[in-house]
Amino acid sequence: MAISPPFPPYPLHPPHPGGAPEDGVLRHAHWWQRRWVRYGALITLLALSGLVILALVREQTGTEGFLVGLGLAVLPVPLLVAVFRWLDRVEPGPWRNLVFAFAWGACAAALIAIVANSFATRWIAMATADPSGADTLGATVIAPVVEESAKAAAVLLVFLFRRRDFTGIVDGVVIAGITATGFAFTENILYLGTAFGTDQLTGDSGISSVTAATFFVRVVMSPFAHPLFTVLTGIGFGIAALSGEGRRLRRALLPLAGLLLAMSMHALWNGSSSFGEFGFFAVYVAIMVPAFGLLTWLVVWTRQRELRTVREELPAYAAAGWLTPAEPFALGSMRARRLARVYARRHLGRSAAREVARYEAYATSLAFLRHRGRRGRANADFVVRERELLNELWRRKDVARPALDHAARMTAPPVPVPMAAPPWPMYGAYGSHGSHGSSYGHPYGSYGHPQSYGYPQGHSSGYPAGQAYGYPGGPYPAPNPYQ
Repeated sequence: MAISPPFPPYPLHPPHPGGAPEDGVLRHAHWWQRRWVRYGALITLLALSGLVILALVREQTGTEGFLVGLGLAVLPVPLLVAVFRWLDRVEPGPWRNLVFAFAWGACAAALIAIVANSFATRWIAMATADPSGADTLGATVIAPVVEESAKAAAVLLVFLFRRRDFTGIVDGVVIAGITATGFAFTENILYLGTAFGTDQLTGDSGISSVTAATFFVRVVMSPFAHPLFTVLTGIGFGIAALSGEGRRLRRALLPLAGLLLAMSMHALWNGSSSFGEFGFFAVYVAIMVPAFGLLTWLVVWTRQRELRTVREELPAYAAAGWLTPAEPFALGSMRARRLARVYARRHLGRSAAREVARYEAYATSLAFLRHRGRRGRANADFVVRERELLNELWRRKDVARPALDHAARMTAPPVPVPMAAPPWPMYGAYGSHGSHGSSYGHPYGSYGHPQSYGYPQGHSSGYPAGQAYGYPGGPYPAPNPYQ
């Protein structure tokens, strides 16, 4: 049975900040503050950068080398993009952010790197009269600083201007990884195209020894090299996003620390060939592979923690009538989410499955928003954002609720023999057996009952019933703040 909210739906859009001006006329934003002007300028910048980098790479590799390099360099891109999208499944960010990140890495960052690296290497060669030493210094010192700074600019832009989409470590990892994937794509075109030209000069026909060796090192052995470096910067921005607005020094230093780590690892990787005959393989086995494994574990652990946050925060909205009792459990399980989308597609079509996916994303954003508010880290637009997310959920409830309820029934563990204390540490705080019974066949109790949170009598989510939630960051409204 559908649960109705205890008040009518509210307007989606908030009133004008601060009310209308004294003369009663709302001022229009200056032309450079309009969204279409900013988007147009950004698209123009990226397009011009792409054309210039295309011309520069083609000039160095030749037309045939460029085409061969393009065909080989594109091979790892779908795999890397799919991996980062998989990591971002709990709260998937909009595609426009990923498209921007890839385009920035492939066009703007690559153009900055190729111009700055060439200029710096030539200047060092002229100053020291040692071309070979200039190449080594450029690869181990100049290139890491220039390239990681250029890639970090994309993460910074998303962090500053798409703040709602940048809420934690996973978002930083995904944006940084996609940016680095675009950068590596362009760089691989240059290296593979140049290697093909070398093979052609030696009289070999087709793809021969130099091209094959370059492909093996850059595409087979280390396709994750550039993403690994830049992900360190993304982690710094992600931790900064979790910090409160009052911790400005921490929010500034953490991204900088991540950037310095990225530069250091990049420099170590580029300089590994100067460590002797087996220096490259030693750095690869002893540092790169363990670092990759550690970061993979960190991101997967973070994703599991995000799912736990969903399960912990959404029951408050179920108690207020915005969600059904089963939804917090279903939305906190990737398997249940997938089953809900499959159920919707099977019974109502692909459009319904897309609506369920959007419902899952909005519910996850709502859980993260409440989590930040409960920890005193909410932004000034907390109430407005909560209204928007609840409105989006309510619009899709008729399609999403049956699918999620079905998924909850399909994935709920069997009910064990009743005992004094339930043996599920992860979910035990949300429900109990006894007079309230079980919801949808799983032992977590009724999410909507105030006593199913484990708080004292007369309290809901740890605060007196009917009162606003008082967090250190300021007044935080209950899930039903408009009674």
